[in-house]
This record gives sequence, C-alpha cells and structure tokens, in this order.
Amino acid sequence: MVSRRDMVRMLAAGGVGAAAAVAVPKVRALFGPDRLPIDGGYAPAGNELGWHKGAVRVLWHVTTDRRQIALTFDDGPEPEWTPRVLDALDELGAKATFFVVGERLVRNATLVKGRYARHEVGNHTWAHKDLAQRDEKAVRDQLRRCHDAIGEHVGRAPTLLRPPWGHLAGTTLTVAEEFGYDVVMWSQRMRENLFVDHPEGIVADTAEQARPGAIVLAHDTGPDDRLVCIANLKGIVTELRTRGYELVTVSELLAAGHPAAT
Repeated sequence: MVSRRDMVRMLAAGGVGAAAAVAVPKVRALFGPDRLPIDGGYAPAGNELGWHKGAVRVLWHVTTDRRQIALTFDDGPEPEWTPRVLDALDELGAKATFFVVGERLVRNATLVKGRYARHEVGNHTWAHKDLAQRDEKAVRDQLRRCHDAIGEHVGRAPTLLRPPWGHLAGTTLTVAEEFGYDVVMWSQRMRENLFVDHPEGIVADTAEQARPGAIVLAHDTGPDDRLVCIANLKGIVTELRTRGYELVTVSELLAAGHPAAT
C-alpha cells in the first residue's frame, strides 16, 4: 500500500512537473505517518497548461533555531468568533495567520475592516470546498475567487494556501503553482476536545506541545468545543511567551529558517 507521505511526493511530481520541490516533514505529532491530512490523486495529464515550469512547497513546520511559532486560524471570519480572536491578539500585540474563506470574508468585510493589518491572511478557498474532490477548473475557481476577495478587502494579495481539512491532490498543487502559493499544513493543533470540562488545561497543553518552527492549527469558527481555545487564547499566548516563544506569521517563520523536509 502506498503511504500518504509517498502520495504527497507523487502528487508533487504529477502536479508541477520535473522542477517540483515539495517539502514533506516527518509528521509525528497527532497524526503519525498513516494519518496525514492529505487526500486525492494525481493532477490530470494533458491539461490546458501543458508543461509546468515552477515548483510548489507543502509545509508542515519550519526548521529554525529561533524560538518562533506561527499561530494559524482557519475558516473565518465569522461575527461570533473572529472579533474575539482579534481582540485577544490585539490586546497582547501578538501576530497570527488567518486562512479565510472568501465568501465569509465578503459577507463580513465590515466586521474585519482594517483588523488584519498586523496579521497575515491566506487563501482557504471561496466556499470551504474539498479540493481533492474537484477538477482543475473547479479548484482554480475556488482559489481565484478567494484570492481576489482577499486583495479587495484586505488590501494585499495572499501568498499562502491551506486546503480545507488539509485535503489536496495533484490539481491543488498545479493551481497553487499558478498563484505562486506555498501550501501550508500544520505540525500542531489546538486539542480543544480534550479540555471541554476543564478549559484552562489547554494553556499548558498547547505550550507543552510547542516546538521552535511549529505551525499551530486553530479555528475562528466551528463547533462549540473550539471555544475552549478562544476563551483561553490570551493565556495560551502569555504562556508561550513565558517559555520564550515569539509569535510570528507563517511568512515570518519561513524567513527564519527553511521548510522542514524528510
């Protein structure tokens, strides 16, 4: 049986041609080698783009000696959650990367106007669709519409893509190359479901999982158990800083080292 890690290597080759360079780390935390958040198949042969000349990186974390971490928030913006996240980060002067859903950004543009200035904003598709289940044209439409919405409402073009649920296929990599995106996964996630009965426990849990160069997955909308992270976000940031970590954007993290690879 082909492992999902090997699948990523093959997806890269099928998706972006001979010059492909996909960085795939040893993902131990939470997933293990057989539970990577990847799905889908090869890019279609003979598509209208022909031979691909570029490369796309798939990133889980960054190898660096600096005690830096990137907090990332998926699926927003939404009125009940996103302002709470931004308020907590603003109060502490902390940075994060938000992977936004385009239609939600457009719908809530007034809510977040000017509030992403400190932060990085990445593409999380127009309507939170599973890219691994869509053809190249549909993937391109999902990314283009979100890309344009970010440019219009945030004021700068995104350079990062996180596919919903971490599912990707060769078509995802093909189209990500067109946009010049790095594809960002994660090496650590908020484990809110473990702390529903004692929410404050997520503070120590998150800090104890932390490693230099980690990309941490959180959400600013979703099921109620995710509120465990939101309610304790200031405590999480404070504890990470107490342990010597600096919170940076994903692009700043990349500038501090190089993407971890097998």
